Amino acid sequence: MPQVKHVVGRDLFHVEPSHTVAEVARRMAQLRVGAIIVMESGRLQGIFSERDLMTRVVIERLDPEATPVGRVMTTEVVTIEESEGVEMALESMRANQCRHLPVVRGDEVIGFLSMRDLMHFELARKTEELHRMRAYVHGTA
Repeated sequence: MPQVKHVVGRDLFHVEPSHTVAEVARRMAQLRVGAIIVMESGRLQGIFSERDLMTRVVIERLDPEATPVGRVMTTEVVTIEESEGVEMALESMRANQCRHLPVVRGDEVIGFLSMRDLMHFELARKTEELHRMRAYVHGTA
């Protein structure tokens, strides 16, 4: 069974709670991500997502240039240990109605897993399995 650590990338992008929503939104656009981890002094503080931007900033008519992301981020964050299985990550996302999970090793955040990451991983696994099956059927395995 594949583990979360086999899926999560090496780069961990994060922002600090004092950064403005506008700064964070620009960073997310630059990285082409829908959510980003918010950390302070190496500790997880929350997650800021496109959904947070819409529901807590746009709808509330807050000024993105003046609003610190720490004021509008999601603070009740579900995490997953790097040693957990990919299926557990999918189940956790389903049960908690989220599309992103910080990956931890003990108290340390070591990565950020998205539903897209899991879909790409599973697609690659299925494609590899299909190639092996075709090779077997055609006698080239």
